[in-house]
Amino acid sequence: MARVRSVVIPAAGLGTRILPATKAFPKELLPLVDRPIIQYGVEEAAAAGIDRVVLVTSPGNNMTAAHFRPNPALEAVLEKRGKTESLALVRRVSELAELTTVRQEQPLGLGHAVLMGAPAVGGVPFAVLLPDDVIDADPPALRRMVELFDELNGPVLLVERVPRDAVNRYGIIEAAPLRPGVFEVRGLVEKPDPADAPSDLAIVGRYILTPDLFAVLERTGAGAGGEIQLTDGLRELLAKRRIYACELAGVRHDAGNRLGFLQASLYFALKRPDLAPALRAFLRTLE
Repeated sequence: MARVRSVVIPAAGLGTRILPATKAFPKELLPLVDRPIIQYGVEEAAAAGIDRVVLVTSPGNNMTAAHFRPNPALEAVLEKRGKTESLALVRRVSELAELTTVRQEQPLGLGHAVLMGAPAVGGVPFAVLLPDDVIDADPPALRRMVELFDELNGPVLLVERVPRDAVNRYGIIEAAPLRPGVFEVRGLVEKPDPADAPSDLAIVGRYILTPDLFAVLERTGAGAGGEIQLTDGLRELLAKRRIYACELAGVRHDAGNRLGFLQASLYFALKRPDLAPALRAFLRTLE
């Protein structure tokens, strides 16, 4: 099977969980320390050997794509002022991956966003990465998933165990263990009642998928929330091929809500040797 080279990143949502900060500013560009949320995901994809980003964005958003494209004027100023470290950081962003932008006219659900990426992806396997889920893992989560895809020759979903009272916020899998941290998916349900959930394994923001999913999504109707749900498409695909799941071995932050964004900011700042000592000292003054 062909190598996974492309990642679809849906970024056309309205950012309602973190208003009013996102009223006129794309949520995925909010900074965690000194990098926007979405850059963490693109760096994770690059570390997995994925070198093409298909950015699904809203018609009025040109800022997100601009972040990943060269800025000759800024680079010239930095070079003239001898700011070599800043210049290297700026250039590195535009060298992470080849970028293609796709417009999603209306946010009609994750399944619809993935379908919008079909022409850019083509008829080969691809990844999907939700930028709100910022993951710190070694090895990177997507790298483990690509390796598992190559081994098992089938779609791979990233899952994480969540509290039972939280399963109604996620797509949940029915799982048959293959080995520690690896499962065969036997069923999927979107946002189930906790009493009806088949497990506590929630799908969290990373997928390795096969192009036959696109035809399934084209005929998938509106599901939970009146949107085209990716989970519904995967459930239909499951009737035709085996799907697998990889349990997250790392730390995930949902940076798309207020508390998660603050927690992620502190988490990544405290991993920085240049920031951690002073930040810890400040936090102690708040206790």
